[in-house]
Amino acid sequence: MKAYEFPAVVNAEGKIVLPDTVLQHLPQNQHLKVIIMFNEPSQEEIDDQAWHRLAAEQLLKGYSDSDAIYDTI
Repeated sequence: MKAYEFPAVVNAEGKIVLPDTVLQHLPQNQHLKVIIMFNEPSQEEIDDQAWHRLAAEQLLKGYSDSDAIYDTI
């Protein structure tokens, strides 16, 4: 059994796109075993996303028309 390691992407339709150079080396009409590995976000990235979401939610809370204070001058 041979193994290849190469970068690939998932396109907008949810399909895995293999590089053409890899496809040229794969035998036609054979079954393949596929192992998919992907990078998970670090805990720091997860925490940053949570803080950004919380800050945006809190910021936008004050911009409702019902919350606005109008000058009566």
